[in-house]
Amino acid sequence: MFRRKKRPNKYHNYIIVSERDSDLKQFHFSHKRLLAISGITIVFISITLFLSADALTGLLYKAKLKDLRDNYQRLTETLVDLQTELEDVSGQVSTIEKKDRAIRTYTGLPQIDRDVRKMGVGGTVIRKTNMDNIAPDFTDKISELGLNVDAISRRVKLELQSYNTMFDKVRNHSDNLKVIPSIRPVQEGFLGSGFGYREDPFNGKVRYHYGLDFAVNTGTKIYAPADGKVKFAGDQGGFGKVIKIDHGNGYRTIYAHLSKFKVKRGQDLKRGELIAISGNTGRSDGPHLHYEVHQYGAPRNPLDYFFSGYLK
Repeated sequence: MFRRKKRPNKYHNYIIVSERDSDLKQFHFSHKRLLAISGITIVFISITLFLSADALTGLLYKAKLKDLRDNYQRLTETLVDLQTELEDVSGQVSTIEKKDRAIRTYTGLPQIDRDVRKMGVGGTVIRKTNMDNIAPDFTDKISELGLNVDAISRRVKLELQSYNTMFDKVRNHSDNLKVIPSIRPVQEGFLGSGFGYREDPFNGKVRYHYGLDFAVNTGTKIYAPADGKVKFAGDQGGFGKVIKIDHGNGYRTIYAHLSKFKVKRGQDLKRGELIAISGNTGRSDGPHLHYEVHQYGAPRNPLDYFFSGYLK
């Protein structure tokens, strides 16, 4: 006689009692169905958690990205500001270099070679920074800024050395500086013909012009550009009425096409003293002052001696 084995109960019963009323709800699920519902629930919760985490990560990433962009923008603006300031400093250094050239001419010191002035001396130590994780364009800007700082530093150090040299020269030879023709002989008008080759206004031939022509009205006052002594005051051919001044140390100046003399031969002069009135005498195509500077008999470009704009 065979006994029939009891099969385990394959169903699970659940009773739900409502707190609002006395209704009873009874559910029964098979074991397989319960496992399936549990699996689906777990998968659903997992997906929900994953999507929530992904969304949170996305929000954090966007916030971090915005901060990085803002920082990058601020750094870029800072670099632009620094570059602008460097350009301003470079412009100021260029002005100092002009003054340096003027004072060197004024004191009789040799000019600094153009290539040497461009390169400067010394330099600044640029601290190396790890820029592996910086954007290429940003890296280029930083590198360019460093090179500009180094270049300006070299130029400034060269100018400091030059200044010390000139200071010693001026201190030891201050009396000699009084005889260098360092101011414009007229304080108005504008430059006409310059120093060097030009076309003759009368015959059209190319000839060398040994001075500067200041286009001024007849009656303009003319002043001595340095201390000196009048060596000649009179008429001289195509120059018309002309004055020649010996300043010493090899410097001589000539003033032509005058209308009136305010000094006489042999008279001692001080820089800035009135010497003549401009006119249109001699071989002239209009009222102007012809002005020449000579050093040891050789004509020089007078523009190299107009320091009034640099020595303020």
